Amino acid sequence: MMSSTDEDLELELRSLPGVLNVEIRHLDSGDVDVVTLITNGQDPSNIRVMAKQIVSLYSADGSVVVDDATTVLQPKELKAIRVNLVATSFEPDTGTTEVELNFSGRIGHGHAKSGQLIGGAEATLAALRDLGIEVPFYLVSVVNIATPRGWPVVATFRALSNEPDLHGIALAENDVTSSAMATLNALNRVLPISSAFE
Repeated sequence: MMSSTDEDLELELRSLPGVLNVEIRHLDSGDVDVVTLITNGQDPSNIRVMAKQIVSLYSADGSVVVDDATTVLQPKELKAIRVNLVATSFEPDTGTTEVELNFSGRIGHGHAKSGQLIGGAEATLAALRDLGIEVPFYLVSVVNIATPRGWPVVATFRALSNEPDLHGIALAENDVTSSAMATLNALNRVLPISSAFE
């Protein structure tokens, strides 16, 4: 399970320009050892400086590696991270949330009537299914957490098999969008997205 400290660190690193993914590796003591950032071609030296400043607040000895997604990922892997959130909306009168996703030019729509937080995650799951992507996980919780930079949303998912829970974290302009982004943050790491349309 991701600790609250790791969640805070990951949230801050994901807020840097061009960061697509964050991996945090720990020493046996639990201290941060290496943080790897996958970016979309932004200036790696500038991102490394900013990331090192953030990491140093959590671990004095933690190192930072910045890799460009176009050079470190194979084409199939690169394709797998490109499920994009297009739009979210919430109708307060009915409590209905709508999420629209894009994958390789295909649009998936999802709806839920569970309010903003849970509804954002449930509508994202529905949109993934609408895209034909199998989601072998179920939603456990969606909550706001307090951090120095605001109130991000943490979404937790449990696998249908005996695997560790997945956690995603995101902070956007509203709870619906944060919830949808947190859902993608958790699931994009493990879903067989690249094979969904083969």
